Amino acid sequence: MKGPTPRRRKKYTAKCLGLKSYLRSPGDGRTQGRIPASALLWALLMGVLLRRAAFAGIEALVCSRARRALDVSQSFGDDALSYFTERLDPAVTRQAAITAVRHAKRHKAFDDCPFIGLALDGTSAGRSRKKICPLCPPYRNKQREILGYHHQLVLISVVGTGLTLPLGVQPYGPGESEYPAGGKLLRRTVGNTGRRFADDVVVDGEFATAPCLHAAGDLGLHVVARLKDNLPELSAAAQQRFRHQPPPQVFRHGQDRVAIWDADDFDPWQTLRWETVRVVRYRQHKPDGTVVEASGLTDFPRSRVSRRAIFLMAKSRWEVENQGFNDAKNRYGFEHICHHERKSLLLLWLLACLALTIARLYRVRYLHRGTHPVRTAIELLLFLQLSLGTPLPTATDSS
Repeated sequence: MKGPTPRRRKKYTAKCLGLKSYLRSPGDGRTQGRIPASALLWALLMGVLLRRAAFAGIEALVCSRARRALDVSQSFGDDALSYFTERLDPAVTRQAAITAVRHAKRHKAFDDCPFIGLALDGTSAGRSRKKICPLCPPYRNKQREILGYHHQLVLISVVGTGLTLPLGVQPYGPGESEYPAGGKLLRRTVGNTGRRFADDVVVDGEFATAPCLHAAGDLGLHVVARLKDNLPELSAAAQQRFRHQPPPQVFRHGQDRVAIWDADDFDPWQTLRWETVRVVRYRQHKPDGTVVEASGLTDFPRSRVSRRAIFLMAKSRWEVENQGFNDAKNRYGFEHICHHERKSLLLLWLLACLALTIARLYRVRYLHRGTHPVRTAIELLLFLQLSLGTPLPTATDSS
């Protein structure tokens, strides 16, 4: 197989992920754009993949001799990217991410996975010293002193499949909460993917409220939620039930030993319309002696889904933290503010999600065909960087 290059990556994105029309027409709202939208869009996506967080870094690439290898038709400045992202329709980019994962499912990228999960979680990104846009709430120290301003958002991702694929974000402003924002994001995502795409939604304990659980059920999704002290009666009942019982199952999870308990006849709280609540509790013993205990609640019936499968679904929520927020912020510039304008910020977060989804499908599924090993993310970055180099003319040996 030939080595990965930006040109081959673009061909894969257009053909295998069904994004040819998106790359050509990404929802450009400019009335008199002289620079093709396709050139600006591809430069932004490659900027994420090459870990160029700033518009100035992308400008340096497209104004260098690497532009032809990047497959960008013409050079431009960072102000063109600011103008472009302010006027790009976010709905088109959201749909592009959905199209990519649906094509991946159609091409059997998830065939080895019995369940496809969606995970929701909130985070903050894009810090600034001053309040610049309406989405800038303050963040404070323990003394309640304002240290600066940031942006809050909810991210949704495909999890539990061996591939963490970010699908989109929903920002929310001061006075708003991540839970209504998460519900809005989940409804939009399921509306775009279709009810048959995913099987379940995995959430933290703060999402384990009756409205959130009912919203997921109305969308045809089962729920796996962390059980915390925000449901004290159910939590206490589960601890009392399992405290003196030997674990009905013990298994190995990597190097860890996991003991797990399970019961599906707990009473729902007053506002929950479930007939009963299933609670799964596990105790995870690590090689260094550390013990991790946690509980989760679900509406998956025991006849359909084993307790071990529920454990794996519950653990998949950490993919949003590790392969979602941490990876995007530390390596792909998710937290950097390229242009502090409300619509531009949203588009850059959506483009970062799309770029990560494309990169992971390309690296883990496409390049792994046949006997080829799975390339690591840093190996792929190195290949792309090397492909941008212009070969020097062969020196004449005058000896």
